[in-house]
Amino acid sequence: MRYTQLRAFHNVALHGGFSRAAGALNQTQPALSDQVRRLEQEYDTLLFYRDRKQIRMTAQGEGLFLLTKRLFEDEQNIDEYLGQSRAAIGGTLRIIADSAHHVTGALQRFRESFPNVFVSLRTGNSQEVLQKLRNYECEIGVVGSLHPSGDVVIHELGTTPIIAVAAKGFLGDGVEALQFRDLANYPLIFRETGSRTRLLLEKEAGRQKLALEPVIEVDGREAMREIVASGAGIGFLSAAEFGHDGRLQAIPLLGIDLQMSESLIYLSTRRDVPVIRAFARAGVLDVASIR
Repeated sequence: MRYTQLRAFHNVALHGGFSRAAGALNQTQPALSDQVRRLEQEYDTLLFYRDRKQIRMTAQGEGLFLLTKRLFEDEQNIDEYLGQSRAAIGGTLRIIADSAHHVTGALQRFRESFPNVFVSLRTGNSQEVLQKLRNYECEIGVVGSLHPSGDVVIHELGTTPIIAVAAKGFLGDGVEALQFRDLANYPLIFRETGSRTRLLLEKEAGRQKLALEPVIEVDGREAMREIVASGAGIGFLSAAEFGHDGRLQAIPLLGIDLQMSESLIYLSTRRDVPVIRAFARAGVLDVASIR
């Protein structure tokens, strides 16, 4: 196994084809194909399914791609570490959060200290955040009510209660709160499977032997807010995420104590990635915990 063979494989997987990878590496396509083929022959394994117009990674290829992501990220980290004395931190910081609300202040402080870093912010539920972290598709995640995990460093951001939300006037005049059991009498709007808010609601309903069935299931918090604002039913989110939407009414749930904790997370194996450490130095993370 040679470094050039691994680099050839990694770039083909990264760019989705031999031609694009050859262009990125400034090599000829036959030379690149030969390097990948030699790697496959040496280990008697197939890394790509090939046809005339496209390629697909095999299961062995996907496993190797996860390892080469780490390899070439470490190579980049070494280069950045050795170059810190002559250049300011730059590059890209990718964040996936279950709600952008929880990172707005942190991003402002980070950008003030490190204006050369390009920040990409996307949203997803807790399962998606963990999956993308572990696939090296982001550096930072923000999730709700995460259980401890050996491969993830967790920084608690605090807890807020889960509340119901409805369009103003949906419940009628004078109704400002609901008993949890009363929810069974209303049309409910649930987030997709994988939403931590939904999981906690369903767990509590099971404990109380209460049948809570959604009439509508939506993908994402913003979609849920829009459907609820239309008057279609009652939705759910944490109090910290309610914000200032004049169309909606926040409805405390009585008879339960469902708390949604928010955590900022990253892979423990990536604690020394420069942009993650820079995020810490900006005051977003506890610097002492990652030394």
